[in-house]
Amino acid sequence: MEKQSKLIKKIIKITVLVIFLFIFAATLIFLIIKSQKTSVAYDKETPEKRTIIHKTVATGSIVPEKEIEVKSRISGIVDKTYVEIGDTIIQGDLLVSVKIIPDSVTLNRAESNLKKAEICYTSSKKELNRQTMLYEKKIIAEIEYNKYLLDYELARANYISAENNLSLIKEGASKKSGQVSNRIYAPAAGMILDMPVKTGSTIVESNNFNDGTTIAYIADMNNLIFEGYLDESEIGKIKIGMEINILVAAIEGESFNADLEYISPKGLNIEGSIQFKIKAPVELKEDYFLRAGYSANAEIIFAKAEKVLTIHERNIIFDKNHTFVEIENGSNTFEKEEVTIGLSDGIYVEIKSGLNRNTEIKVQPSNTMQQF
Repeated sequence: MEKQSKLIKKIIKITVLVIFLFIFAATLIFLIIKSQKTSVAYDKETPEKRTIIHKTVATGSIVPEKEIEVKSRISGIVDKTYVEIGDTIIQGDLLVSVKIIPDSVTLNRAESNLKKAEICYTSSKKELNRQTMLYEKKIIAEIEYNKYLLDYELARANYISAENNLSLIKEGASKKSGQVSNRIYAPAAGMILDMPVKTGSTIVESNNFNDGTTIAYIADMNNLIFEGYLDESEIGKIKIGMEINILVAAIEGESFNADLEYISPKGLNIEGSIQFKIKAPVELKEDYFLRAGYSANAEIIFAKAEKVLTIHERNIIFDKNHTFVEIENGSNTFEKEEVTIGLSDGIYVEIKSGLNRNTEIKVQPSNTMQQF
């Protein structure tokens, strides 16, 4: 019985030892396999010749260089419109006619003045006729007769003036003098961009206390400008006369040339950032009609390098004040090579020296890309 117990203990010890040795060997094999380097295949690229453009983009819109807001000088109701939105007009063209609705106080005063002027005119006319008969009979002197003639002329002028005033108040037109005040004419040539009023609309005159109702917006569509805003981080890089490329959202695949002519001296706080207004006249093309209000982007070119050797900027390795790339020196092995870089557009960078057209370089993983 004692021998059997010893045998069992011996078997258990041997079993435990075997299990321990097996675990140790498995762990050792795992660590050896883990420590071995696996062969990784890296993507490669060769430099290519491209045109690098360093630029910034300003957002804005296409607007007329000069836009006129036509205001009404009288109050009333639009009787008739003579033009429509989109019409091309010349200076002096009739825009609308207005039916004047006079207030009762003004109308009553004008009618009263006309009645008084009529009485004076009738009285002076009768007196002049009587004095004329006396003058012809040599009963009164010429100097005395001229006084009655002067009174008559003054009374007649007052009567005509009062009559015209009443006609203007009631109808907006003078029947005797031909003067018309209820018609609004175009102050300049151009295109009708908008007409906020229509037949039957009530309008208010423009005066010292009121801006008045806008009748129409007129602009010369042959003189358009890009008007936009540029961030303060870029404003110091631009200057008057720089070349601008205008891209209009409504016209795909086409661009318009312009030269920067205005930079605002004062910035505006727009959505938390300081923006400066810029303007540039657009060179129009015959095949395209630009409408006022088109949204557009202005590409402002800082520098350009044409047909230069380039690589993807993400493949540049920055080490203090030096720049490197990894070039292949064997079967899937690479070493650092210092290069001199030039202009960058954020995607590609110019290689001034250190590489040639046939050099294969390692494509860096995207998570190691550094900003230039």
